[in-house]
Amino acid sequence: MDAEDWNRRYAAADLVWSAEPNHFVAAALDGLPPGRALDLASGEGRNALWLAGKGWQVTAIDYAQVAVDKGRERARRDGLAVDWTVGDVLAYRPPAEGFDLVLIAYLQLPPDQMAQVWALASRAVAPGGTLFAIGHDRTNLTQGTGGPQDPDLLWVPEELTHTLVADGLTVDRAERVQREVATDEGVRQAVDTLLQAHAPRLDLP
Repeated sequence: MDAEDWNRRYAAADLVWSAEPNHFVAAALDGLPPGRALDLASGEGRNALWLAGKGWQVTAIDYAQVAVDKGRERARRDGLAVDWTVGDVLAYRPPAEGFDLVLIAYLQLPPDQMAQVWALASRAVAPGGTLFAIGHDRTNLTQGTGGPQDPDLLWVPEELTHTLVADGLTVDRAERVQREVATDEGVRQAVDTLLQAHAPRLDLP
């Protein structure tokens, strides 16, 4: 799906996703001291808004204008400050070591494009900062429900651990997790990949 496809999808509903943050995002990041955060492919901004409400200085980027406009309106209504940007994450160049937290949630791109995203995300993490990512796992095709049906778009913890280590990060968590999804057949379990890594702190003189 390109930006216009997503714009049409976002325009067709009040909220495509929940107004609440992703469960795994909230559980993993709630205890982090607030600083500068970057939400890549932020969608309607549910995670960015939650972080802003926790005191983070958030930059959120997505290429769907409709989604960004929704996030901006919610931020205005709730009195939250978020730096919204409409743009393609593949062309985005965040400042090196510019963020204490970089967040990627359900960004499913072909392997060569995801490699670009992992590299730019890793470079954007400040020393001691955190990279947190959650996305559809490849085993979801046979063991879960929903999500993309192209295996090349799905994540594998072991593969991404290798990628992040090669990009200079230390991986703290790389695992498969399950979440409940309401379907026409009842509640089913979806399988996601959860990743949490950090950039090594610089040695003090």
